[in-house]
Amino acid sequence: METVGFVAMKDGTKEDYELLRGFEHDHYRETANRVLRELRLQDEETFPGYKISRLGHALQAATRAYREGADKDWVAAALLHDIGDGLAPQNHDRFAAEVLRPFLREEVTWTVEHHGAFQMYYYAHHYGWNRHEREKYRDSIYYKSCEDFCERWDQSSFDPDYPNESLEFFAPLVHEIFARRPYAPEVIQKGVVKGVPPLPQAAA
Repeated sequence: METVGFVAMKDGTKEDYELLRGFEHDHYRETANRVLRELRLQDEETFPGYKISRLGHALQAATRAYREGADKDWVAAALLHDIGDGLAPQNHDRFAAEVLRPFLREEVTWTVEHHGAFQMYYYAHHYGWNRHEREKYRDSIYYKSCEDFCERWDQSSFDPDYPNESLEFFAPLVHEIFARRPYAPEVIQKGVVKGVPPLPQAAA
């Protein structure tokens, strides 16, 4: 493989960096495959005590979102909201949000970034912690979206008997999301609140 001529970046030439740019573009195009690979690894990481694997939780959350008519950004977020569990267990929510931020609208990445605090509502009091940690974000225009995301798709998705879709089912969506132009205004939709869709009548 052709390589640059420098051993310190400050010594690189225009030709060196043009060479690297080509490799970087190839690397960017493989982002979706790397994300899918990380999800497959999560199937091997059943967190002790839970009834399902990390991947099982992701697939179940995404399937619930999909079947309730959520748009692509929400489904992708449901699938990938815990993608940082393995590498960043202490701040997995922010880790996942940074992976997704260039490719999903702001409402959705804000939700992913803060879902850890919102999830505390369901369990923190059992440890003597503050279950109302989410209240510090009450003034955010995205508060209700995150609250609904956690109630509908996150906290409810630990059922080993739920018939979720497969990772292969969601793979085309992952490829579509990561093929978007990063940080494009029409992607980010700053300040836009679409919210989690209402429950279908049959599920209400």
